[in-house]
Amino acid sequence: MVQLIPTPDEVMDILKRTGAYREGHFVYPSGKHTPHYFQMPLAFRYYDTARVLAVALSRLLRVEKEISSALPKIAIISPGPGGIPVAFGVREALSAEQIYWAEREEGQRMFRQYVQNGEVNPCIIVDDIIRTGGALEETVKIVEDLGAKVIGCGTIVRFKGAPERLGEDVPIKALVEFDAKYYDSGDACADCKQNAPVEHVRF
Repeated sequence: MVQLIPTPDEVMDILKRTGAYREGHFVYPSGKHTPHYFQMPLAFRYYDTARVLAVALSRLLRVEKEISSALPKIAIISPGPGGIPVAFGVREALSAEQIYWAEREEGQRMFRQYVQNGEVNPCIIVDDIIRTGGALEETVKIVEDLGAKVIGCGTIVRFKGAPERLGEDVPIKALVEFDAKYYDSGDACADCKQNAPVEHVRF
């Protein structure tokens, strides 16, 4: 039985079982080669799996005093579409009052909902995976531009090269810290050297 906060190995087993994590020989449109590929939404197509992951992340977040003392008057925010299932699951687990999500349109990240200055409660930003942290930084800016404060951040998977904190005060909580490996060319790729079959992926 999976505990309320599963271990990183248990989380990776869930991701493997659902197809959200695969190993192989992958090439991105940028030309980078990698031996692993995450499609996190595949883990959230199953209600039971989605609930296990969201509840686990909510419990990591709840131990932060600033978060627990603000409940339920908080907002859960996703930086993009991939994090929306996570946001809804964490919102339910924490009984948070608000939920928002953002998307990039015409090169700018913005909320999909019409939001006025001062309407947003103190925020927890959540996502399914953090690869570089760029989307987080953009989301923090639009939150702060609305006069709201970011009090927490969490994700299912965080690549170890991504930021560990938002600013100086907000740690990024993750169920898995993943050591991502990328190669700029086939010459440096061990799978290429072994002539392993290639799968081209979108992102």
